Amino acid sequence: MNPVPDASSSLEDWLQYLEQLHSSEIELGLERVLIVYRRLAASRPRSRVITVAGTNGKGSAVHAIEQLLIGSDRRTGAYSSPHIQRFNERIRINGEEVPDQVITAAFAKVEEARKSVPLTYFEFATLGAFCVFQEADPDFIVLEVGLGGRLDAVNCIDPDLAIITSIDLDHTQWLGEDRDLIGYEKAGILRPDIPAIFGDTDPPDSVLQQARAQNVDLRVLGRDFGMEDGNAARHIVLDGPNGAWTLETRHNLTTDRLVALQALLDLGVGVDAATLERAARIAPLPGRFERLPGKPEVVLDVGHNPHAARWLAQRLADEAGARRVLAVYASLRDKDSAGVVEALVDRVDEWFLAGLSDPRGQSAEALHEAVGDRLEGRMSGLHETIAEALKAALTGAAEDDIVLVFGSFYAVGEARSFMACRQEAG
Repeated sequence: MNPVPDASSSLEDWLQYLEQLHSSEIELGLERVLIVYRRLAASRPRSRVITVAGTNGKGSAVHAIEQLLIGSDRRTGAYSSPHIQRFNERIRINGEEVPDQVITAAFAKVEEARKSVPLTYFEFATLGAFCVFQEADPDFIVLEVGLGGRLDAVNCIDPDLAIITSIDLDHTQWLGEDRDLIGYEKAGILRPDIPAIFGDTDPPDSVLQQARAQNVDLRVLGRDFGMEDGNAARHIVLDGPNGAWTLETRHNLTTDRLVALQALLDLGVGVDAATLERAARIAPLPGRFERLPGKPEVVLDVGHNPHAARWLAQRLADEAGARRVLAVYASLRDKDSAGVVEALVDRVDEWFLAGLSDPRGQSAEALHEAVGDRLEGRMSGLHETIAEALKAALTGAAEDDIVLVFGSFYAVGEARSFMACRQEAG
């Protein structure tokens, strides 16, 4: 193992150190994190805390809540994961990435407090974010759960508002093989008598049961809040303290914005016509059907499970029209790549399979073995890296085609780096 860094060490040195700390990248459980957290913090933060779990849509919901709170003149801290290109993306104060030296100072505090307690990369990073927020003392802290909810490191702080964006099959080896089991794990972020939001129209019974058992006032999309189209106007309907709160709007807001608006109301932050306008203007996060300028059009998406792939297929159906779609796809080993391909196979004309260099990534050959039988006649080659696959797709694409790169945060990060270098080279 490399020498233990200190507060003056570079962020890169710290991240290399974190990668070596624990034999497993994932080890669910709060015992170890709580030991270190209690050494770091004498009490719960004074900030109000919003915890966001879910299979998909967590990052977008965190971003939308963060932006609306900032627009309402509240100071915010936000923690999300994973990052696409820089670790600093994970920890933000008032929407701005925290500088390296602030993170390394926080990591030094965690290292001093943990002593011999083993922590995973994510656990150490989460505790580092808590140290940053403790120092900054914002009005609100918005936390994204890494995996599941009940046993995730983020869950060692009790929230003032819990949000579950969606529940579908992913991380089944840790969370369970069906939506009810996964829902039970994600509902672990609920707390007795603390309000909660479910950002989809079909909550599993396990979530509803946990909400009833803990006397949680659970707002469900489509039942308690959402959008309504009338004969002459479109309305946002929110569940307010005194019943339905209805505002007219000209915008068709996405689910993450609706969840964020309901969250603001639950937190006692005013929602008015100006708030709706701010919600409509929030820029989407990188890697969420992100369009890059140029021809052919390159679209980047971090979707990595069948639920996300079905959403991506619908988005392509709505926007691609008669244009051909060439897909660069790479996947981590623990993902349901066959389910992902099944959801998109009818929307993609050519497939370029790529390997990932991440330790959890799989080679293009392994990916082909898992999904190749569904791609007969549409395969355009196996490539060792995203860069090689993307270069091949761009070479084979016509100007009006769409080149889609998707399958993981790592794939999107490598594609963004490749496209940036390509643009600089002219």
